[in-house]
Amino acid sequence: MFFTKGHGTANDFVILPDPDGELELTPPLVAALCDRRRGVGGDGVLRVVRAAKHPEGAGHAADAEWFMDYWNSDGSIAEMCGNGVRVFARYLVENNLATPAPSGLPVATRAGIMFAVVGADTISVRMSTPRVYAASTATVGSLTVPGIAVDCGNPHLVCGLHDGVGLAALDLTTAPLVDQALFRAGVNVEFVEPAAGLDGLDRHVRMRVHERGSGETQSCGTGALAVGAVALRDAGLTTGSVAVDVLGGRLVITCDERGAWWLAGPAVLVATGEVDPSALTIPPATTQAN
Repeated sequence: MFFTKGHGTANDFVILPDPDGELELTPPLVAALCDRRRGVGGDGVLRVVRAAKHPEGAGHAADAEWFMDYWNSDGSIAEMCGNGVRVFARYLVENNLATPAPSGLPVATRAGIMFAVVGADTISVRMSTPRVYAASTATVGSLTVPGIAVDCGNPHLVCGLHDGVGLAALDLTTAPLVDQALFRAGVNVEFVEPAAGLDGLDRHVRMRVHERGSGETQSCGTGALAVGAVALRDAGLTTGSVAVDVLGGRLVITCDERGAWWLAGPAVLVATGEVDPSALTIPPATTQAN
């Protein structure tokens, strides 16, 4: 099984080329590939398959040649991954599988078609319009933080820190407790604190994120989108740009004058190789994601 390893602001992925949809991915195989000690290691798997060859992508085949089949590191399937789309687009272009138009390269996902504008260092993806829809809370240890639920094609809960509590104080080794009735399919939880202003940007914040199915990650593109949407809303702005500093670097969220939402940041391919699937055995007691 051939693979490429890539990342976007240290949100890392095992990329599997499978243009004709012939690989038999299973949750145990995905979890084994993403295991950082026994496998390749990653926050998730990106399977590169033609939309027409995947049952969940076939409906988009007329508008996008490629479908991003995204799996979390625990073997569960997710609707969308913003950093994943950027890395996916980088893979397509560098492997001569697609030539992006000035308007962007269409990528089919379970959350619809995203358009990636590919630059030398930065890839910007036009994302689904985030929908802010409910108030809720997240509990970490003895701390309960109010938050705002945001639908970015996948579920998020954006929690602003106050009263002297900083990001560094949070223990995200276990999933925050959330309202299971509101988030029946689980939720990605972002914790946010303000940062010093930056020239040319309307807001600047820092965040940490606990992703459903992956645990705390160095970055989350759709999480940054959710955070940017809440930051602009709280500032009373309908358009603008927000710098979101994650553990792995910086992402920029923009809502332009047309109401289009963009996620921008670096996307890097770092290695290629071959893995023996038969060697990816994990004892039952250690099958859960890190």
